[in-house]
Amino acid sequence: MSMSIDSIIARLGGPEATARLTGVGTEAIRKWRQAQSIPSRHWPVIAQATGLSLTDLQPATSASDLSAAMTAGTSSTGSSMPHARPDGATAVLVLADGTLLWGKGFGAFSDTPSVGEICFSTGMTGYQETLTDPSFAGQIITFTFPHIGNVGINDEDAEANKIFARGLVIKEDVTEPANWRATAPLRNWLKTQNITGIAGVDTRALTLKIRDKGPQNAALFFPENGQFDHEALLAATKAWPGLEGMDLAKDVTCKKAYTWNDGVWSWPAGTVAPAGKRRKVVAVDYGAKRNILRCLVTAGCDVTVVPATASAKEILDLKPDGVFLSNGPGDPAATGTYAVAVIQDILKTGLPLFGICLGHQLLAQALGGKTYKLEQGHRGANQPVKDLDTGKVEITSQNHGFAVDAKSLPADVRVTHVSLFDGSNEGLASERYPAFSVQYHPEASPGPSDSFYLFERFVKLIDDHDASKN
Repeated sequence: MSMSIDSIIARLGGPEATARLTGVGTEAIRKWRQAQSIPSRHWPVIAQATGLSLTDLQPATSASDLSAAMTAGTSSTGSSMPHARPDGATAVLVLADGTLLWGKGFGAFSDTPSVGEICFSTGMTGYQETLTDPSFAGQIITFTFPHIGNVGINDEDAEANKIFARGLVIKEDVTEPANWRATAPLRNWLKTQNITGIAGVDTRALTLKIRDKGPQNAALFFPENGQFDHEALLAATKAWPGLEGMDLAKDVTCKKAYTWNDGVWSWPAGTVAPAGKRRKVVAVDYGAKRNILRCLVTAGCDVTVVPATASAKEILDLKPDGVFLSNGPGDPAATGTYAVAVIQDILKTGLPLFGICLGHQLLAQALGGKTYKLEQGHRGANQPVKDLDTGKVEITSQNHGFAVDAKSLPADVRVTHVSLFDGSNEGLASERYPAFSVQYHPEASPGPSDSFYLFERFVKLIDDHDASKN
């Protein structure tokens, strides 16, 4: 910048005055100092208050918000900066805006670049669960936590039978496993899954870029021959159509129906289902995480999973006591072209219905609401959500780039939960049907388990519905 961050803050009257002027907390001001960067959305008000020009507030190199220093084999460059590969760099992340982030590749070599939407996840645990979450299909994940690899990999923590993310970006070299449950190192697992990673990237700066400018297309490339064609990589990022309008549920769903019997893992029993009354639940798989199915079993359900494209007749022929709509990737409006009519037919039967994440968005559409793409997606295990019925705040696990437009919901649909980060919708309940849903992930994995009560609420809804028929 033409002026240091400290000088700008001093001109504004100090951290507290700067925070009041820009509408942020003093913790944000501390982070500005640490990152030596002020988010561009605050430039106009700062320029007006200080008399500085917008040019004065821009980074010294306008090609990229990221650090231009080439250290530890890592560099970040924009399209107007040299494309020279730093010593030791074996992989590159190319953003659609022309930014190049060099680093060290690990996992599988790339025959072709992995192209997807770049996002970041703030969870301090659960990289295996995150990578195998089908909701991350079509995305390259930046992990903000630096110690990735420290607990290794094990079969019990996988959320699907393979990795659905298109790649991962980390700061430090992969940590070797130091956990008694580990059965394989992260590096080896990535190779068997044909997934590429890049280490040595300034993930803090990359996260700030995504936070301030929103997600964008990116290409991750780790060629075995060490040859890079920067223009071709940039062209690949720009050619990818993006998640908006993309139906990915069909790509990640199961091919045929199956039953699920495992409960939530606990020591020393493992995943044994608890004894007691069972309710028959059909789970529609738009990209279901296994821990959702485990939670349903632990709450007292016998679960049959069906493909995303299952018809209402196929679902109802299984004689369920309730129907569950799972999480999943992609644009809910695109998946809704075939899913909404099915959900509407199920609603008309009066069967209890519970949805999570993409299932929440699809239920909202079926009830008359609309969805939209968020400026910033919610991903990580520390997201605060307020339950409007109880006033309690839950710390939740989340992974979504789209949301329900609460203003579009009809009068007989009640908002039940809201995000305390941005006020976006996090839950709804129908006043007409026994149906409710949440945007976040009450099954966690990774993340806190504050919200398991929602599975118990679903079971009670089933029991109350059964009792009403007698």
